[in-house]
Amino acid sequence: MAGVGEASLVLGIISSVISIIDATKQVYEAVEDEAGLPKNFKKSAAKLPLISKLLEDAETYVNKAADKITKVAFAPTIENCKIQATQLQELFAKVLPKEGDSRWDRYAKAARTIGKGGRVESLTKGILDNLQLLATNFPEVTTPRGKEQLAKAIEEVSKMEPSLPDGFEQLPAYVYYGSGAQNINTGSGTQHNNSGSGNQNSGSGQQYIGTNYIGQNSNEQFFKDLRATDPWLDKTRIETTKGGLLRGSYRWILDNAEFRRWRDDEQSRLLWVKADPGKGKTMLLCGIIDELNKSTTDPRNLSFFFCEATDSRTNNATAVLRGLVYLLMINQPSLISCIPEDYKHAGSQLFEDVNALFALSKILTNILQDPSLQSTYLIIDALDECQTDLINLLDFIVESSSTSPRVKWIVSSRNWQNIKERLELAGQKVNLCLELNADSVSAAVSIYIQDKVGSLTRLKGYDNNTRSAVEDHLSSNANDTFLWVALVCQRLEGISRWTTLANLNAFPPGLDSLYERMIEHICTMKEIEEVNLCKQILASVTSVYRPITLKELTSLVDGLQDVSNDLESLGELIGLCGSFLTIREDTVYFVHQSAKDFLVMKASGIIFPLGTRHVHHTIFSRSLQIMSKVLRRDMYDLRAPGFPIDKVRPPKPDPLTAVHYSCGHWIGHLCDGKGQSSDCRDDLADDGPTSTFFKSHFLHWLESLSLQRKFSDGTCRYQQKSYALRLYPRRQAIPPL
Repeated sequence: MAGVGEASLVLGIISSVISIIDATKQVYEAVEDEAGLPKNFKKSAAKLPLISKLLEDAETYVNKAADKITKVAFAPTIENCKIQATQLQELFAKVLPKEGDSRWDRYAKAARTIGKGGRVESLTKGILDNLQLLATNFPEVTTPRGKEQLAKAIEEVSKMEPSLPDGFEQLPAYVYYGSGAQNINTGSGTQHNNSGSGNQNSGSGQQYIGTNYIGQNSNEQFFKDLRATDPWLDKTRIETTKGGLLRGSYRWILDNAEFRRWRDDEQSRLLWVKADPGKGKTMLLCGIIDELNKSTTDPRNLSFFFCEATDSRTNNATAVLRGLVYLLMINQPSLISCIPEDYKHAGSQLFEDVNALFALSKILTNILQDPSLQSTYLIIDALDECQTDLINLLDFIVESSSTSPRVKWIVSSRNWQNIKERLELAGQKVNLCLELNADSVSAAVSIYIQDKVGSLTRLKGYDNNTRSAVEDHLSSNANDTFLWVALVCQRLEGISRWTTLANLNAFPPGLDSLYERMIEHICTMKEIEEVNLCKQILASVTSVYRPITLKELTSLVDGLQDVSNDLESLGELIGLCGSFLTIREDTVYFVHQSAKDFLVMKASGIIFPLGTRHVHHTIFSRSLQIMSKVLRRDMYDLRAPGFPIDKVRPPKPDPLTAVHYSCGHWIGHLCDGKGQSSDCRDDLADDGPTSTFFKSHFLHWLESLSLQRKFSDGTCRYQQKSYALRLYPRRQAIPPL
């Protein structure tokens, strides 16, 4: 099963690289005037169609390959392709637009940001070399004709003259590459040369020559402070977790009347995609993002965010706006002018304190009203999973869709009344209800079923009779629900081929019925120890504020300590938890928000027999125990007070791995587990566990937050939560920072 997951990951990466290459082609094709463009851009662009074709061949090969090891072996090379393709796209996007500085100046700056290997021809050759490596290791990955074209392309790129001088990445930011006047003072003293327009400053601080911004350090720090998560990486993770994005399952939307009206009518600025759980809203939006990224003439004007209720980093309005602003600014550096003056004084706190939502609303509003902003698409998935400040977010979307004519929005959610009431206020809204497009969704689910059964047949070796029976059962009971099909197929992966037919009736139609069968299976397992462990795992994963790693899970659940270093056994235990949970890159996720909803609303008596507060208190207690055991002075043995945090590299193994979650969230679980209640008063007593922990490890805890680059997040969360706790008797145990 791990191999199947890796294969899905590889397919997701290949699909992502294809989209990036296609977007790069479209950026180049949109250029009307090539004046001042380094000639190697044109030569490199000529290789992009071949790269796309070879990647499509690789995608087909991986999809059909039966050998799991072969699929996994693709990953490192394809990852390298993605890195180089992304850098190549950034070069094209920054250099090709006609406006602004000269193309030579922009090229030099962009390539220097990438560093050695940042020339356009070097990146193109790097991608081709990686594809050559795949063709060598896996001869059937492409045709003989494809191999000939690849070899010729590599030869041609190798013969290109260097487009930038050797050592360009080490030259100062003001080195001049283009034509026209240039004034350089090679002697001592102050230089005040400005032969063009704009500002030039020979003193300290930010420096400009002409219109070229030289001081980049503050910009880099801004992006570090702004970034909470990368929506592109979130998209790849979500697609991989769900088994990969199947193009045939979403392309129906491109011919849908409501979608076309939203896309083509200038007055239709907001599209609301609504449906019940498991109907494929998220994967539909993933497909729309890919299609818009291909079709728009400027792929930089696309920003999106995926809300996930189970992760505190992505389940609030502040995180949504933060992600949208991050993608817009990282792709359009000219929007840096929208950074408020407040950032100079507040730094990262501007995006994290109690006023963060309003600060980010102002920044995004300024971006959307910027005169240089071209037509832009903003996409938010799963509004119903935004658990904090949803109403404020909806109001912002409605207002922006009415006042920003160059911006089009897509949002998705369940058909909740509070969301409907707010979105109805938008005057240019288009509704797209998946239940009202049953024929299209049903056809898409059928394509999905065929793909999943094909994968099962290759994995399990089904004969024609078994394959037909599985496909018929899925088609008859799916009720146009992608998630139901995915869950049943996941369960079938763990069933022996010869018992498949006998077990098909164990998968009833409907998500809730399936979830009920899954929880019943857990409760009736033969080993009572396994039953109790599964219940504890489900209770803990339901209660934590973000997805946790397997290592973190072992520190929070009593009984897992003996297998803390045995990830395979941990994976087997997660597998015993029905199909409620899934593992991706050693992190435990709910397979879908509806799975968590079921456990909380319909199975709470089973997994929370003593109530949710008891589970929170248990996590708090376990957190203090593991932190007290692990934390110490100078965790990374730096032996140098004041060592620059940017230069700190975690040792291997990282001694903080098991306590990352506990360090950041223990106080939240203390608050949520406090009850009526004597427990909380005991926890906060002068001789209680909290006071004991602070007396021995308060500074160690602060150090650990700093080493994790979570000092601001952790202390801000501590201050917010500790205020309420200080209202309790014996409040001395929770000192203010």
